[in-house]
Amino acid sequence: MQKFFVLLLLALPAVLLTVNTGASPFAFAAEDELDEELVDVETEDAAVVADETEPEDEPETTKSPDADTYLLFTRPLHASGSQLELPAGYPVEFLVGFTNKGMFEDFVVESVEASFRYAMDFSYFIQNFSAVPYNREVKPGHEATVSYSFLPTESFAGRPFGLNIALNYRDGRGNQFSEAVFNETVQITEVDEGLDGETFFLYVFLAAIVILLLVLGQQFLGSYGKRKRPTAARKVVETGTTSTKDVDYEWIPSETLKQLQNSPKGAPKSSPKQSPRQRKAKASVH
Repeated sequence: MQKFFVLLLLALPAVLLTVNTGASPFAFAAEDELDEELVDVETEDAAVVADETEPEDEPETTKSPDADTYLLFTRPLHASGSQLELPAGYPVEFLVGFTNKGMFEDFVVESVEASFRYAMDFSYFIQNFSAVPYNREVKPGHEATVSYSFLPTESFAGRPFGLNIALNYRDGRGNQFSEAVFNETVQITEVDEGLDGETFFLYVFLAAIVILLLVLGQQFLGSYGKRKRPTAARKVVETGTTSTKDVDYEWIPSETLKQLQNSPKGAPKSSPKQSPRQRKAKASVH
């Protein structure tokens, strides 16, 4: 009985697989092949969808067969065949030439506009510059030149951008045209001016700090030297009344002065000054 249950357990999965697939137990290989086919189909569909949803790199442009356009950068100068470098924070100037090759119709140059695009996909706009209207009429076989300028911001320095310059014009029948006269990747460069205002004030600040440190160092060394220098006691010499410059000898008789001079002690010591009355009184006494 136990053997019967074991056989039943072993045979039941095979019977269920056979009934569900409607084929032999070797249907696993067929399922694998079917899965591979489905995977191939899905990858092909995904590729088709990716091709359909991929954005266009080139912006839409229309051009008249009876018109020719030219572009010349005047600031900065640009050599053909090399990547254009635009200095950040400085104006960019260029000229757009238009030639009417037709024989009968007039053209009207309406405006010129410029814009920065994402370098990897020109359909994404980064910055639009103002369109300058001209509305200049160009006769058959004639030419016209218009100028345009814009200013790249300094925050774009060091980054590549797609530059699109479009010329908008129409013919005598009213057909509108918008031709991209320039549509390439440019590099926004940072201009090194040498000594700018911030650097100048930084140098002044550093110089002031150095001068302050020198003054403090000089004061510290001076005070330190004064502390270590011994203070010598000054000897006070008492001169007393040895000076005879302020003594008045007019009231002393000449005989007495001679005796004093001949004496070994020399001239008499100075005495305080007396008034004229005292001098006359003493003179009368003598």
